[in-house]
Amino acid sequence: MTEPEGSRRARLVTFYLPQFFPIPENDEWWGPGFTEWTNVAEARPLFRGHRQPRIPGELGFYDLRLAESRAAQADLARAHGIEAFCYWHYWFSGTRLLERPFEEVLRSGDLAWANQPWTDTWLGSGRVLQEQRYSPDDDVAHARWLLRAFADDRYVRFQGRPVFLVYKPTDLPDPRRTTDVWRTECTRAGLPDPYLLGIDAFCFGRDCRELGFDATVSYEPHLGLLPMYLTPGPRAQKLWRNARLGVASARLRVYDYRYLREKSQRLRRRFDHPFHPTLFVGWDNTPRRREDAIVILGDDPALVEAGIGELADAVADRPLDERLVFVNAWNEWAEGDCLEPDLDGGRAKLEAVRRAVMCPAERSAGD
Repeated sequence: MTEPEGSRRARLVTFYLPQFFPIPENDEWWGPGFTEWTNVAEARPLFRGHRQPRIPGELGFYDLRLAESRAAQADLARAHGIEAFCYWHYWFSGTRLLERPFEEVLRSGDLAWANQPWTDTWLGSGRVLQEQRYSPDDDVAHARWLLRAFADDRYVRFQGRPVFLVYKPTDLPDPRRTTDVWRTECTRAGLPDPYLLGIDAFCFGRDCRELGFDATVSYEPHLGLLPMYLTPGPRAQKLWRNARLGVASARLRVYDYRYLREKSQRLRRRFDHPFHPTLFVGWDNTPRRREDAIVILGDDPALVEAGIGELADAVADRPLDERLVFVNAWNEWAEGDCLEPDLDGGRAKLEAVRRAVMCPAERSAGD
């Protein structure tokens, strides 16, 4: 998914969820035939005007075992200025889950290790279904598996170095040992030093260089920045906040997209460490959490366009190769964080991304 150099203002990489085909583990844990579409289709509105369920548009309820589905996704992303997909990579001491799509398109993007236990809840702690364990031997085994992906000349690179992300860098018991092992194994294989990025989703503002990484991915949405995100708080205050957003309920957790984006941007301006910014394009995890969902309203395409433009401006003084910007997400349908077209909005968000990231001449050619 490579564009001609100079046609884009930034290198956009979107996080990509591979849970759109059945696997034996999900059959056991959630019931036969379970995929991400199961929760998406069963979602119901929680208040008047709530956009649930969200139904996929032109790509349909796809199955990622099909090469045609993956090709259609890649074509759509490429046409809207997106360089690559960053696949969530599930590695549990050598056991991999949801690995088939990436195995079959090993040459299409980069990887982010979702290094957390697989639990029976979609947010927070719960019963562990697949435990995450760490060890020196596993660091070596993991690195050696990654070599195959890093060696592919179509894998995303930064200054010639293969890019690899870790979702919870602070969960690693000895992160410097782990990152040193990964670098050593790459060197032994004759590959460039990997460009290792720690995601600050659970350690907002952390300088991941302290943990042995090269830089930080400043993640969005950082739900911890939302008022009363974990604690109920005064009922009257919650009712007042929700009512301002048109939701007459003190029970639901409803927030404003513009508020969270502006707060994230304001806090980022204080960072004095190297980071790659992220923009989230929406959030509503009703399909996964039902009445315990967090719903963020107001994710208008115009705000997405402005947000991508801001992030492109923020990296504009860097060489094009270093203007790496992340977008959350390509297809997090059960979290309402999705660039793929739906029946209501069509390609509106994708078109907003294209307008923001493409250089004027390229943008005019596509209009």
